[in-house]
Amino acid sequence: MFILKDVFSVTLILFSVIDILGSIPIVIDLRKKQGKIHSGRATLISGVLMIVFLFLGQSILQLFGLDIGSFAVAGAIVMFIIAMEMILGVTLFRSDGESKAGSIVPLAFPLIAGAGTLTTILSIRAVYTTPNILIGIVINLAFVYLVLKSTSWLERKLGDSGFSILRRVFGIILLAIAVKIFKDNIGLI
Repeated sequence: MFILKDVFSVTLILFSVIDILGSIPIVIDLRKKQGKIHSGRATLISGVLMIVFLFLGQSILQLFGLDIGSFAVAGAIVMFIIAMEMILGVTLFRSDGESKAGSIVPLAFPLIAGAGTLTTILSIRAVYTTPNILIGIVINLAFVYLVLKSTSWLERKLGDSGFSILRRVFGIILLAIAVKIFKDNIGLI
């Protein structure tokens, strides 16, 4: 059943967890390293991951003998590594040249549809109906796509020094989020 208030709540919850605005420095950095970000592909893959996880997430984790806590900790470790890249200015994730994986790892997963997002989707199933969650996912994906498409414009507006500052600030924020996800879930495994 479609309830506007619930759609709004789901949309805001997912918006805060996905945090695409906070990921802008990462996206710009990935584009610099790889030359191009496939906005449509990254958005589509993120959407597929979220929708599959909405319907099959619990079963997929159980199939591999995993729990939500383990999944969240693994995602937190990847986010931690990305944050360290941002803060220290080092490269740990290397591009495979012309590989299309750049839009998938680490952009579609774990930045957009990461452990936090997928775990949140599993959690909100207990409160909201599936149609309302699906609409919230689609609204967030539309916003993600718009942000990904505008990274070149944002980079021009920020300049190199502005980007460098933003990259480190958001690196620290991402690091804090990774530590929080790790801390909140390490006791669950």
